[in-house]
Amino acid sequence: MEDSSAPRSARTTFGWLVGASQLLGVTSVVLTGVWMGHYHGGFAWDGSDQEFNLHPLCMILGMVFLQGDAILVYRVFRNEAKKNVKMLHGIIHMLALIVSIVGMAAVFDSHRAAKYPNMYSLHSWCGMATIVLFSLQWVMGLSFFLFPVASSWLRSAYIPVHAFCGLVLLVMAIGSSLLGITEKLLFSIMSTYSSFPPEGIMANILGILLACFGLLVCYIVTKEEYRRPPNPEEESLAVHFKTLTEGSSPTMP
Repeated sequence: MEDSSAPRSARTTFGWLVGASQLLGVTSVVLTGVWMGHYHGGFAWDGSDQEFNLHPLCMILGMVFLQGDAILVYRVFRNEAKKNVKMLHGIIHMLALIVSIVGMAAVFDSHRAAKYPNMYSLHSWCGMATIVLFSLQWVMGLSFFLFPVASSWLRSAYIPVHAFCGLVLLVMAIGSSLLGITEKLLFSIMSTYSSFPPEGIMANILGILLACFGLLVCYIVTKEEYRRPPNPEEESLAVHFKTLTEGSSPTMP
């Protein structure tokens, strides 16, 4: 009885954790939109401050929320065909990259129109490093796994590196977002920030939600019992592929 109830309990806990992560992620995106819309005049694409407002919204939507969900698909759909999960993983990452590029274009275009300097702050350095490395990680994943051009042993060796870099990039994205939140508050409400204005409280809560989202995603991904279970069909194909490419013979039962 205990053996049969343990997996059910683990599945229930897993469902609650994934649901909590989605609630945190969606709330973070919505709160960013409310912050930029209510306190900074909304959104536009005309070189004004309203165009800049697209930057935090797109970066949190793309580099944090969508990137986190792309990482989670291997746990949420761990019983689906691996090729389908790979495709979904790559598509969500591609959407995250596209949204993030829009956010980067918005900040550079608004700075150019207002004649503000670029790339001088720690936030901008960390953010640019994150998006460049994210792009490289996506291209590497595309060439190694979705349209594999590397040998099987090289792909096997790269899998843990790819997974580790994915979590590092999520942490970098959240860290860059926290730096950006602080920088925006200092530019906007420096004189009143210490007196707990509503905008400052909202932005601080946003930062806490982002940190909690990242911690929850990392916990779900690194917990052993939530890992994708071995698939007999995929293992059989892997053994067959190894036999054809390396000339080894599979061990018979």
